[in-house]
Amino acid sequence: MKSIGRMAFAILVFLSCCVSQAQQGSANHSWDSWKFLVGDWVGEGGGGPGQGNGKFSFSIDLQGAVLVRKNHAEYPATKDRAAYAHDDLMVVYVDSATKQKRAFYTDSERHVIQYAATLSSDGRTVIFLSDPQPGSPRYRLTYTESQPGHLRIAFEIASSDKPQQFERYIEAEAIRSKEFR
Repeated sequence: MKSIGRMAFAILVFLSCCVSQAQQGSANHSWDSWKFLVGDWVGEGGGGPGQGNGKFSFSIDLQGAVLVRKNHAEYPATKDRAAYAHDDLMVVYVDSATKQKRAFYTDSERHVIQYAATLSSDGRTVIFLSDPQPGSPRYRLTYTESQPGHLRIAFEIASSDKPQQFERYIEAEAIRSKEFR
């Protein structure tokens, strides 16, 4: 009986240490410098494929462990295609092995993209750069705070044979809003 009690005590001590380390780990990965993104946003695209309008939000979730972006965009019909809507979800997290910020993206068109996420030294720009994949294009998504409550957004694509030569695909402006949930 004593050995079972000792074993139970040892397990409790071990679990307490694990919980404590997990809580300390999440506390060390503050989103404070990323807060300019947090909120509900309304935007309008411009030019080519970006012509449309949409809403998105950034929120801190899972007790501060992740930053979540949800996006909804609507594109009008053109002579070449019917009107359509696009929804996507991106979860920004801290990689436990590298301690770097990463992002997982997925959308209603069944795309999945893994990104490295970096904040500029002036704290006004976040760049999501997709991991290189042989034979696949590369993507770069950039959010820049042009002034408080205003974001410039650029989505760029580089071909698989020239993975560092990005071309602008979508360009947009967004304004913080209280309407979108």
